Amino acid sequence: MKPLFHKVPVKPESSFSIRHDRKPNFVGIWHYHPELELHYVIKGEGVRFIGNNIGNFSPGDLVLLGENLPHTWRCTEEYFQNSPDHEIEVIVIHFLPDCLGKFLLNLPEAYLLPKLFEKAKSGMVIGGKTKTRLAELMREALSATNLDKVIVLLKILKTLAETTEFKTIVSGQSTFYQSNETDTLRLNKVCNYTLTNYKKDITLEEISSISNLSVTSFCRYFKLMTKKTYYDFLIEIRISHACRALVEDKLPTEVICFDCGFNNVSNFYRHFKKVTGITPLEYKRKYLNKVKQNVA
Repeated sequence: MKPLFHKVPVKPESSFSIRHDRKPNFVGIWHYHPELELHYVIKGEGVRFIGNNIGNFSPGDLVLLGENLPHTWRCTEEYFQNSPDHEIEVIVIHFLPDCLGKFLLNLPEAYLLPKLFEKAKSGMVIGGKTKTRLAELMREALSATNLDKVIVLLKILKTLAETTEFKTIVSGQSTFYQSNETDTLRLNKVCNYTLTNYKKDITLEEISSISNLSVTSFCRYFKLMTKKTYYDFLIEIRISHACRALVEDKLPTEVICFDCGFNNVSNFYRHFKKVTGITPLEYKRKYLNKVKQNVA
């Protein structure tokens, strides 16, 4: 889908932006900006859209997004019920590649930084000890001033540049285009409707009417903008919610299947393996084993 350009506000006295948000939910739209973004989720859960990837986010997630990589976060429905028990809390840093001066990138000692910025163009999910260290530094950056603030950012960049504890988010080469406001509002409307109603059967007629297009025009437009069909998009949304339910380990797989909008178990298993590469049981075991290893 076509992302909307977003102007990141930066104070005149600052070389980069850092903010600490506490609010009911994410209300952002599908957007991009020339700044890199380091995004640390302290509280909140839901679905994140980054480039051509649809995945879940939960407390403790830390990602680095490169220049002009489109993205948005959408909380689960509980976060839209005005409940004091559900709120999001994030620390977000935005910075341009040359925010500390172009000379820095030309220094022989800083040769890893251009390589980091190139890797970030595909998005990076940070894990392990690196994530713990970066979370500490991001909290430190919130209260740092003057040269201390610059020093903390350099420490963050050094940690990111040297780590191997990350997974790439965007698969393959994807090209994204600037959009006008009408395009963006239409596709965000489709996206939000799908995220709210993914549990029920959504017909092409229904979703086309939401976007004020004919079925033929909608199918052509959606495939052009997202490089996938609407039903592929819907299935990925359902599978992302199924993944969350599997790792919570509160419901049998068969119940999760129908709760996520699939009308039969075999269909669910087929789509789940196509999207994730493994079966639901393998996915659950893999996650639970990882949890046991972390506890040990």
